[in-house]
Parts: sequence; C-alpha cells; structure tokens
Amino acid sequence: MGHNGRPEFGEFLRHRRAQMTPPDRPGDLRSSVRRVPGLRRQELSDVAGISVEYYTRLEQGRAPRPSREVLSALGRAFQLSTAETHHLFRLAGELPPQQRAPAAHIRPGLQQLLDGLDDTMPVTVHDGRLDMLAFNRAAAELFGPIFGDGPFGHNIVHQAFTSTGLRAVLGIDGAETLARVAAAELRKALSVYPDDDRLRSLFSELSTSSPEFSSHWERGEIGTWTSAMKRVNHPERGLLAFDSQLLHDPESDHWVMLFTPSAPPASAPVG
Repeated sequence: MGHNGRPEFGEFLRHRRAQMTPPDRPGDLRSSVRRVPGLRRQELSDVAGISVEYYTRLEQGRAPRPSREVLSALGRAFQLSTAETHHLFRLAGELPPQQRAPAAHIRPGLQQLLDGLDDTMPVTVHDGRLDMLAFNRAAAELFGPIFGDGPFGHNIVHQAFTSTGLRAVLGIDGAETLARVAAAELRKALSVYPDDDRLRSLFSELSTSSPEFSSHWERGEIGTWTSAMKRVNHPERGLLAFDSQLLHDPESDHWVMLFTPSAPPASAPVG
C-alpha cells in the first residue's frame, strides 16, 4: 500500500492533538514541564487504541491510508462533533460515516427561536425521519390538532395519508401536494437511514393500509422541497397564504420550517 499522501490529514491531527486537555493525574508533575500544549502522541494513541508508532506516521503522512475503524477511533479520541468527524474522513479520502439516527431533542437555542417568533410567524421543527419535534404557539394556532396518538401520531408522512382534518385545513390541492411530497420525503429518509426500524415499520403500515400512499410511492419521486407557497383554510381567519422556507441543521438532521405570511391570490379557491 502507498503512503497516505494527504498532508492536510496529518496537519488536522496535530492541530486537534494540540487542543486536547492533558490528563490530570494527582501527584504527576509532568504537565508542569510540557513544552507544547495538548496531549503527547503516546497519550493520544492510548486513548485511540492504536500504537504510537502508527499514529506518529499518520501525523507525518508516512502511513498507509487509515481504515474506517481507525478513523472512527481517532474521532472518538479527539471527541469530534459530527461535522468534524465527517471532515476527518474526507481528509483521509473516505466517505463520511452514515448517521444512525437524527438527534432526539432540538437545541435550546432553536427552542428559543421558536418561542421568540410566537407573535411573528408559525415555525415547526421535524427530524430526518419526518417526526414533528416542536412547533411554536403560532403554528399550533394555525394548524390546530392535526397530530394524534399512536406510534406514528407525530409523523408527517403518516398524517399526510391518515389524518381526516388535513383536507379541511389545506384544501384538496394542498393535501394532494403534501401527500406527494411526503412519499418522496419518506423515500429519501429510507435512503439515509436504511436500517431504521421505525421508518421500515412506517413504510410497511402505509403500504398495506393506504392505496393513496402506494400510488404516490410508485411514482418513484425523491427529494426535499425547500420552499413553497402554502394556503391554509383557517376556521376563523379565512384563507391564509404563507411563503414556507425549509432550513436544515445537518449536525442534528433537524429541519426548521418558517411560514412567512403572504397575501393569498385573489382567485385562490377554498376547499
């Protein structure tokens, strides 16, 4: 095998090692005489579970291309974030590891954003499996009690094909568009998380219970609609229009949808 030949890879390892905090050993005075910051190569290799000789060659660009197992071990040793781990893999010439599941909870800062926009616009947050995680007061007031109970009660795809209230809220055309998008989004989610039991169960249930889902699935569409004009039939405020924009947080695989109020077309049909 040839050498790694990627100087940026070794540079990244040296930079991250210099940022690591040396171990605090009571009675050990070695840290007081360190000439460089961070961990020694021996300390880092011990944490990663690889030999110091091999790790040294990696830093110096003299080692063969590291395996995915070694890269994963280095990522854990350096305590890298998801984005940093993906960067490490790319520097080594490997595809980033597949994310096993979206984060279960939204970030506190994102929750503050939702709360801060209560009086401005509806905002919702769903994850890469199309499970609704959070929505602000304006969104709850706009859409009403669409989501129900059960194992898929808060899943957008499931509700698109099972909720009895969607057509009243979105109109016939809007509900049809949502069904089309939902099937395409589920296909994408299954490609990202092919071994996810929840997604597989959702697909199995809809395939056996919803002819409408099967019809949309057979179209073979896949993708994400990042912007769209949405019309909502509100029971008290009448026909409302929103310019919806979808933003992605790749670290958590969370999707934030912002609904900016817009003037509805004068000839827009209701129902």
